[in-house]
Amino acid sequence: MAPVEDRSVDVDEISPDAWRLLRTAAGYEQRGVEREVDDLMQAHVSMLESGSRGLSPSRRRALLDLYAAELTDEQIRALVDHF
Repeated sequence: MAPVEDRSVDVDEISPDAWRLLRTAAGYEQRGVEREVDDLMQAHVSMLESGSRGLSPSRRRALLDLYAAELTDEQIRALVDHF
């Protein structure tokens, strides 16, 4: 998993909608994320994307790094800034 080059993206500033859009843009289904990130279940992704529960900053960073492997920094920044 390649880390996000643009470290100015704070995982605390990503909205539930932006998390869902990042996942979708990166080409992942919730179950696919579960297979890629250790100790992260589909239910955790669902709760993060619905805004009903957050994940620890380290887990959100791992999730962002997963998505960043498929997206450009500009795509990430656009989704985070606009959603």
